[in-house]
Amino acid sequence: MLNLSEVLLQNPQLESFDELADLIRVKAKEEIFFRIDVKPQFFDTPDNWEDRLEAMFS
Repeated sequence: MLNLSEVLLQNPQLESFDELADLIRVKAKEEIFFRIDVKPQFFDTPDNWEDRLEAMFS
């Protein structure tokens, strides 16, 4: 299972929501399940961030 909190902790170099979304797209090839357990605190995090991350994982 891929937890969003783990992705954020393991990748402190991420500076934007778009970078996070790209990484989630890559990680989706390695994992079956995705759990959104925290809100990303980037300056460009959109209002529909949960839907977008789920779409990147699918």
